[in-house]
Amino acid sequence: MNLLPKSSKEFGSVDYWEKFFQQRGKKAFEWYGTYLELCEVLHKYIKPREKVLVIGCGNSELSEQLYDVGYQDIVNIDISEVVIKQMKERNAARRPQMSFLKMDMTQMEFPDASFQVVLDKGTLDAVLTDEEEKTLRQVDRMLAEVGRVLQVGGRYLCISLAQAHVLKKAVGHFSREGWMVRVHQVASSQDQVSDAEPRFPLPVFAFIMTKFRPVPGSALQIFELCAQEQGKPVRLESAERLAEAVRERQQYAWLCGQLHRKAGLGSVSLDLCNGDTGEPRYTLHVVDSPTVKPSRDNHFAIFIIPQGRETEWLFGMEDGRKQLAASAGFRRLITVALHRGQQYESMESIQAELSARVMELAPAGMPAQQQVPFLSVGGDLGERTVRHRDCSPLSGDYVIEDVQGDDRRYFRRLVFLSSRNVVQSEARLLTDVSHRAQKKRKKDRRKQRPAGTPEEPPAAPGQAIDKGYLCCEHHKAMVAGLALLRSPELLLETPLAVLVVGLGGGSLPLFVHDHFPKARVEAVEIDPCMLEVATRWFGFSQSDRMEVHIADGLDYIASLAEGEARPHYDVIMFDVDSKDPTLGMSCPPPAFVDQPFLQRVRRILTPEGVFILNLVCRDLGLKEAVLGGLKAVFPLLYVRRIEGEVNEILFCQLRPERPLATPELLEKARALEQALRKPGRGWDDTCVLSDMLQTVQLV
Repeated sequence: MNLLPKSSKEFGSVDYWEKFFQQRGKKAFEWYGTYLELCEVLHKYIKPREKVLVIGCGNSELSEQLYDVGYQDIVNIDISEVVIKQMKERNAARRPQMSFLKMDMTQMEFPDASFQVVLDKGTLDAVLTDEEEKTLRQVDRMLAEVGRVLQVGGRYLCISLAQAHVLKKAVGHFSREGWMVRVHQVASSQDQVSDAEPRFPLPVFAFIMTKFRPVPGSALQIFELCAQEQGKPVRLESAERLAEAVRERQQYAWLCGQLHRKAGLGSVSLDLCNGDTGEPRYTLHVVDSPTVKPSRDNHFAIFIIPQGRETEWLFGMEDGRKQLAASAGFRRLITVALHRGQQYESMESIQAELSARVMELAPAGMPAQQQVPFLSVGGDLGERTVRHRDCSPLSGDYVIEDVQGDDRRYFRRLVFLSSRNVVQSEARLLTDVSHRAQKKRKKDRRKQRPAGTPEEPPAAPGQAIDKGYLCCEHHKAMVAGLALLRSPELLLETPLAVLVVGLGGGSLPLFVHDHFPKARVEAVEIDPCMLEVATRWFGFSQSDRMEVHIADGLDYIASLAEGEARPHYDVIMFDVDSKDPTLGMSCPPPAFVDQPFLQRVRRILTPEGVFILNLVCRDLGLKEAVLGGLKAVFPLLYVRRIEGEVNEILFCQLRPERPLATPELLEKARALEQALRKPGRGWDDTCVLSDMLQTVQLV
């Protein structure tokens, strides 16, 4: 038996509802949920002694069940004579104080201020089927009548799916009248109705519109959202923000439904926000492994990423998460990243906080009451301490934070919050023992310093940076590129002119400065805030061999190339990021690889020099164009891909007649490394330059 109308317009027709209830008979029809599913919100906003009007009551059992638990002053109206007759017969003996009246809710016969609550379960949705003028006029009459029959302080409690046009109309109408507007999420899509009835793809909401006494000249408007999991409502600044918050919850419910029905939706991620502040608290990634054979215990697991490690390839990149899920052996793995600025007490408290929410993301076929394991690395939350937070006019919001790595060592990081999972700069912090060793090396160098040479400035207060350690693999590869210079074993005794574009935390230019004692390093940085960050937090300092120019790298190199006294550099390094996230290339900005600019770079590079470029480009077509452009200017081009990262290091030279084979490259790298490993230089044993050039390819 089909009870659905041919058109949604029929929901507003008396004839449709007469026919509907005749065909339906005495079996109750429950829009948007039963009393048991709605009772929590109903009891929250309706007091047992209040006088309640139910509009569009139909043959729902909701009024009867409210009556049976103590709400006995209830009046029900409906436009269908058939259903009113049915309900009178059904309740005459058992519920004598409850009344049922045939009445049009757009023309009610009650005196003004007759009720303290008007209850509407799906009626507004049924009437407001479209936004045509005739429909909107009918809804205006309905809502005006609701306002007329309610007392000041009374509430219009409307159960709705909160479709965009319905929410807009209801919120707009009552906020203009000076009422307080609250939207309360009632139930998620999977538990709002019984399996016997059609299931709605959207969650159910309750609109609670509270009538205030009109205040002449007052423009005060109150908008609140009370989410299912929150204990108290959140005040929002506008009707538009309220609609956006409702839409986010509808999208989440739709996503949960999709994930519950099928696997393999592709890359799915979402933020769970702090209910009090609205700030992101957890970032979840859903990873399905279709090749894992299902068994009783491998349906679903949650992996908590220790704080500070969310940027690692295994956790921060899609391919890494797929590898993690496959090795864990679960059909579906959800990785959970913890946000900076949020407090987390323990792994147990996180598990308690997430248990109910993540179960909404469980895959189909998971047995009922199945225990879901929470996994992590080492069983702890990791450590993250935010040392400094600020905003740069050029780079935006950023933080300086100390985190604990997988080897229990601590690292300091610079992170731009516009790309919160990308570490802009990183340095290892010294332990007490290594700190004393570094101080001894500085003391020895001071004894050997010629008279009149300026003393190295002390480290900034509270900082103990291991300047002999390069955290970033691409920085190690860039340093290894110096082996392409002639006679690398003599580089420590040979004057070198080095230009580094992009300072960041200063690790790369500082490393070259400290380990190549005859090198004169110039760094170019467009953002003056980064020089302050590098100096204060990463142990960077300028000297007679280290100079920083605050300038746009494009303009600075152009001025050098066009100047009369044109300098020449043995090494030019580009490690500069793009501020435009819409581009397929995030490092360097496209202007840095334009043909005219590359010609300027060529003019300030010595004939035997090397131009080293950090390239981060996900667009394969764009990458090929970049490589082609570089090859046109620099005939000799090598590429070193960084395993587990998007970075590729490009080594460019002007000597097409003698490209080096891999064995020769490795021999030159070993010679340079051997010179750098001499006692007292503080060389990091984990930095193997020959490994950095092992997989270099000639383009």
